[in-house]
Amino acid sequence: MTRSPLEGTRILSVSQFGAGPFGTQVLADLGAEIIKIEDPGVGGDSSRYVPPYQHGQDSLYFQSFNRGKKSLTLNLQHPAGQAVLHDLVKVSDAVFNNLRGDLPAKLGLTYDALKDVNPRVVCCSLTGFGTTGPRAAEPAFDYLIQGYAGYMTVTGEPDGPPGKCGVSVIDFAGGYAGMVGLVVGLYDAQRTGIGRNVDISLLDTAVSMLSYFAIWALNREWEPQRVAHSGHQTLVPAQNFPTRDGWIVVFCNKDKFWQALIERMGLPELGRDPRFTGFPDRFAHKAELVAILQSRFVEKTTAEWLALLRGHVPCAPVNTVAQALEDEQVRAREMIIEVDHPQFGRIREVASPIRTEGEIRQPAPAPALGQHTEAILTGILGYGSQTIARLRAEGVIGK
Repeated sequence: MTRSPLEGTRILSVSQFGAGPFGTQVLADLGAEIIKIEDPGVGGDSSRYVPPYQHGQDSLYFQSFNRGKKSLTLNLQHPAGQAVLHDLVKVSDAVFNNLRGDLPAKLGLTYDALKDVNPRVVCCSLTGFGTTGPRAAEPAFDYLIQGYAGYMTVTGEPDGPPGKCGVSVIDFAGGYAGMVGLVVGLYDAQRTGIGRNVDISLLDTAVSMLSYFAIWALNREWEPQRVAHSGHQTLVPAQNFPTRDGWIVVFCNKDKFWQALIERMGLPELGRDPRFTGFPDRFAHKAELVAILQSRFVEKTTAEWLALLRGHVPCAPVNTVAQALEDEQVRAREMIIEVDHPQFGRIREVASPIRTEGEIRQPAPAPALGQHTEAILTGILGYGSQTIARLRAEGVIGK
């Protein structure tokens, strides 16, 4: 059996909802042991109770972010809970959290609080606004950050209200950024024997992804606008077009794709039209060009256009979620995995996008609340039954 690339790596995770659990699940899929620390006093991770598909202390929402992890109930605000945390830190590689920016220090989850316990430990915080700055103590969610970072002003139709991306893209990007930061910290700790703090925020992540929008706006007084049919800010044609039975996305970011498009659409005369010669010309006469292309695209179905254009012009159907999950490339890449769950039965989920030897292809389902508490305390820390009973009686661990 092939060894997983992160086998033997133990990460303590104090995180809930989407961003943090999404990121740590990527590491779990690569073989890391993720011990999910949940507060017994509040019923654990709040995402256990997210509707509509919820059963007791579990939900399909929770399952989508927490497969392959272990659940330990532990009250970190209790002095005895901090003692258990320190015992775990001694035998762990990293401590991860996605709390409010002021809470990691208060709960003793920073490197300054833990370096004397384990000088190699990496402490990664994925917060809404970071652990510094005027809004560090404020809670934040994907919805709010899309507003703060300007995403909503460039999403949607020009005559419509600001729009949110339909997928929690900042949560997920923040999860990935957090895991990159955590793994970088682990790599350096392996070389030096010294851990560190890693400070990631959703706002920083979102702002970093403004990328070329930001450099244009910062240096040339450029202001992006919402573009009809999800069009590109500067490239033409690069947008959605209605077809006879749906929509197609076309992205001509090179002149050779423009030439192939007009040839395969039966519009070679557009290549001789001075209004459409180069990118600046097509941008200057966008309204005329788009009108011509729209009138041609509605003559055929999406499938017919794909058959004509695919392999010559960058193009794609505008799929529903169900259609996306049935796409032949998605299936060929085995992006749908099956997990057996005691209540929900066999669950189909999307896999990690990282393909490498040793990845976990048959993971355990996300754990029940506190499912691994005793196993962790006895098997990893060597606690006896009397100690565990005392911790339970004091409310340090769950019932």
